[in-house]
Amino acid sequence: MLQTRELLDSAATSSPLNHEVLARAVDVLGDCEEATTACAAGMLAEKDADELRAAISQDLDCADVTMATRRVLTRGSSHDAALLTAQVEACLIACRRSHDTCSQHADHHEHCRICADATERAADACREILAAVRS
Repeated sequence: MLQTRELLDSAATSSPLNHEVLARAVDVLGDCEEATTACAAGMLAEKDADELRAAISQDLDCADVTMATRRVLTRGSSHDAALLTAQVEACLIACRRSHDTCSQHADHHEHCRICADATERAADACREILAAVRS
């Protein structure tokens, strides 16, 4: 996180969000993107991959949404609170859906346990960003 925080502090942009909160969210979302992508690949390699199709799709959707959200947050210059709120809310929804599904498979697939943990942390980060934007 230090590198992300340093980068945000060095940027010539003014963000309505605290750089500490912003850096933590950016890093957590990066971890989530990585975990959901790896989990989807792990599910594709399982014998019951056909039965995991919905979970794979949710993980890939989550990875894409977290990537887009991370990029918006990294720019740190969004003064459009409505757009920022909508993006982070979409990320929260994607993370919760992926978390709910992977939590059900966590006892059988280690990649799902890891993914469920990462999506839970990402959802918490989204809630923290939303609270900061709304205050």
